[in-house]
Amino acid sequence: MGRQGQESEMHMTSDGQIRVLPRTATGGAVIVLTAAAGLLALGSSALAASKPDGAVLFKQRCAQCHQVAAGKVSPLGPNLAGIVGRKAAAATFNYSAALKGSNLVWTRANLDKYLTAPAKMVPGTRMAVTMPDAAQRGAVLDYLAKQR
Repeated sequence: MGRQGQESEMHMTSDGQIRVLPRTATGGAVIVLTAAAGLLALGSSALAASKPDGAVLFKQRCAQCHQVAAGKVSPLGPNLAGIVGRKAAAATFNYSAALKGSNLVWTRANLDKYLTAPAKMVPGTRMAVTMPDAAQRGAVLDYLAKQR
């Protein structure tokens, strides 16, 4: 709300300034802040917070079916410890015939493509979960690459 209960709107100008303007064309003060000053006030922690955390994402999106601790078994999905660089369907698990016959090696690029659309890459796979966001996939792959 603007001055004396008047509604206002925020607008970003082409030069990176944020303007708070009254909704009506009459009266009201205009406050101008530069976007750069706002970012400086937020500090580097706000910028770091925008990068996804692979461990958190794995726990939220993958841990229901997969384990990453070597030797741990899950009935719903294969253990992913050491997955980067491993041949597909090589761990102890009851894989689909499609994945067994895929002859894939889980390179980072193949894992990225698979997580984007598993059934598109390997028709007949039982993996139904997708991860369409590239930043989230990258964070999860970074996390998985460290799990041995």
